[in-house]
Amino acid sequence: MTNQQVQLNIRFKAKPGKKEEFRKELSSLIEEMSSEKAFISAIVSDDLDQPDDLIIYETWQGTRDSWLAEEFIKPYRKDYEVRLDDLILERSVSWLQPNREWGSHITNAY
Repeated sequence: MTNQQVQLNIRFKAKPGKKEEFRKELSSLIEEMSSEKAFISAIVSDDLDQPDDLIIYETWQGTRDSWLAEEFIKPYRKDYEVRLDDLILERSVSWLQPNREWGSHITNAY
């Protein structure tokens, strides 16, 4: 396994009245993905200024390419993706590579 790490910062805008249902789906996904060998951590946050938005910040061992090749194809992700159509209006993904960290030591960039 590579010593590289990749982070995903994903913002979701829930459909009106669907945020809590989406939160449950997202939590179920995280429960499944947290057992993956390359998984390091995930943090789900509410946006205080955008009440329909949820943000997940994930850290994985590997690269964007390895994540797409190994993690995105998992069967439980396909089921989750199908359910999203009923729950969210939009999603934006930022791919990040950690290069410095203070405090938590979640990454290897310190």
